[in-house]
Amino acid sequence: MPALDEPLKKILGGNTAKVLADHLDLHTVGDLLHHYPRRYAERGELTRLSELPLDEHVTVVAQVADARVHTFNHGRGQRLEVTLTDGSGRLQLVFFGRGVHKPHKDLLPGRRAMFAGKVSVFNRKLQLAHPEYQLLDADSGTDAVDAFAGRLIPLYPACQQMASWKISKAVDAVLPSADDAVDPLPPALREGRGLTTLPDALRKIHRPGSKADVATARDRLKWDEAFVLQVALARRRHADAQLPAVPRRPRAGGLLDAFDARLPFELTEGQRKVSREIFDDLATDHPMHRLLQGEVGSGKTMVALRAMLAVVDAGGQAAMLAPTEVLAQQHHRSVVEMMGDLAEGGLLGGAEQGTKVVLLTGSMGTAARRQALLDLVTGEAGIVIGTHALIEDKVAFHDLGLVVVDEQHRFGVEQRDALRGKGKQPPHLLVMTATPIPRTVAMTVFGDLETSVLDQLPAGRSPIASHVVPAQDKPHFLARAWERVREEAEAGHQAYVVCPRIGDEDEETGSSAKTGPEDAADKRPPLAVTEVAAQLAAGPLRGLRIEILHGRMAPEAKDDVMRRFAAGEVDVLVATTVIEVGVNVPNATVMVIMDADRFGVSQLHQLRGRVGRGSAPGLCLLVTDMPPAAPARARLDAVAATLDGFELSRIDLEQRREGDVLGQAQSGVRSSLRMLTVIEDEEVIAAAREEAVATVRADPELTALPELRTALDALLDAERERYLDKG
Repeated sequence: MPALDEPLKKILGGNTAKVLADHLDLHTVGDLLHHYPRRYAERGELTRLSELPLDEHVTVVAQVADARVHTFNHGRGQRLEVTLTDGSGRLQLVFFGRGVHKPHKDLLPGRRAMFAGKVSVFNRKLQLAHPEYQLLDADSGTDAVDAFAGRLIPLYPACQQMASWKISKAVDAVLPSADDAVDPLPPALREGRGLTTLPDALRKIHRPGSKADVATARDRLKWDEAFVLQVALARRRHADAQLPAVPRRPRAGGLLDAFDARLPFELTEGQRKVSREIFDDLATDHPMHRLLQGEVGSGKTMVALRAMLAVVDAGGQAAMLAPTEVLAQQHHRSVVEMMGDLAEGGLLGGAEQGTKVVLLTGSMGTAARRQALLDLVTGEAGIVIGTHALIEDKVAFHDLGLVVVDEQHRFGVEQRDALRGKGKQPPHLLVMTATPIPRTVAMTVFGDLETSVLDQLPAGRSPIASHVVPAQDKPHFLARAWERVREEAEAGHQAYVVCPRIGDEDEETGSSAKTGPEDAADKRPPLAVTEVAAQLAAGPLRGLRIEILHGRMAPEAKDDVMRRFAAGEVDVLVATTVIEVGVNVPNATVMVIMDADRFGVSQLHQLRGRVGRGSAPGLCLLVTDMPPAAPARARLDAVAATLDGFELSRIDLEQRREGDVLGQAQSGVRSSLRMLTVIEDEEVIAAAREEAVATVRADPELTALPELRTALDALLDAERERYLDKG
């Protein structure tokens, strides 16, 4: 019986093993055993054809409604069109040329079969071109019926090169090895929770005799994933708790008190509560690790600034790390504005208890940079705001006490660690994100950080109305959108127009917009900033002051445009997503997002948060060419329907694969979550976290649990270890 780490090429044919490795990232017996069926079809049961995802490889069980051969090219060419039905919808199959004869003989009306292929659109109808199929009728002459008689048919995540039933045959070859699976769950936990053994769960998930078998197996496999991941996070928290840190307590009558006394508004109850949590952490002698998440515009920067001032009061320095130069400059400008003469410590006219606030970015001139570095090493500057330029070897601090990371998901782990290494002892860490994260995701992805949530908007914020503008179906809606922009500009307000791309030459690199799979059907390239700006200036917005902003402009040019926009000297800013976070212009009241279907839900929510920041109400118009039935359109309707970022983050998560949540792109490895769904399995995750904390408290090195250590090592390969190490 092959071991679980045995390469598949030794057990399966070379070609099968190569396809599994190249297209599904399955290399060993264990990999294939953990490649679970996506769902199960019952004999005679029909799939919902009405819910097929566009441009994905699918396996469906359905019935032939009719089949017709059409000739073309004066009878020389043949095309077989087969219509499938399942009661919920219809699906077209098409076969061409020599591939027509066998399916024409097999796929008679009334026949039932499994079909596998890639869903595409032709004449606005869903179709599969040249799908593979396997008949499931008793008179079909195949052994498929015997193989699955009275059983559930497992349908595996498949690829174009290998249909689900071929993966099923490969699983049959390795299933006996399930007996050797090392069980990571401590026996007491397994028995206490009434969970089956791992070998039994693997057998039942692949070859269930009933729906109860599937449920038993899923319950067990979800626990494996949740528990091993939570143990990894609990060990990280435990190790961090052993590190020393300098307690930082604000002093009475110091910088923080002086700042608070000058605030022209009351802090919200949420801001006060979160500040108390942060100040309690800063006062301890081990490093704070806190995630501050909040709605767009909930005042996170104010909370972070007060934490930085508290650290300066206590004799330390604070560094704020921003992902882009535009954002670093914006933060620097708003912090200096909020602090007034308190940001001019040591300067003529500066407040007595003030400190110096310096900016450090890669594009600064030599003299300014040299002065900023000097201010940091001498301790003259209590606060520094910068980009990854802060991490360079040359940058030294007098006494770094707090690191604030803005928009955490944009930074590599090594970058965060490098900045933390600049303190005499590990500095306290505050991570901010404006992408609201459901509680379960926070526990799963940021489980090594304590979480604070700001869900109250400060007084004075205005509501934002959002509408979908279907440009293809109703072009007059788009014309009206530009009229609204002109009306706002004539009333003294300003507007953003956002595009997914910069210009002609940046097909691949110019955009951070996410494209959905349905875009494959849309052959038009994404709209570009340079082209749209030119069209608006010559057309519907002629006479308005229009400027462009994108990531490839020189830093001085970007800063100049943002300054003039903030000063009201620009009516319309046509930009890429560089304005997604942190940009604060209260006079901007309207945003038009072109090709809005090419952006993700949370990205649209972020962008929308740039308007409605002053006393005038905000308006966000989501322009799309997508037809009403397209999944991307549903995404846009969801964004237009609610301003609740936490609700939108749930929708976003439900529409994306779980792997994206665990930062697959950042860690470079396949997601460890195959069975667990972080939205639906909240109870399992919460219970697994409790069990993990207790396990690690009792045995931090897991000396008595070698099987758990083995599973942990498999999860935490070098890449993922670094990814989890956010602290």
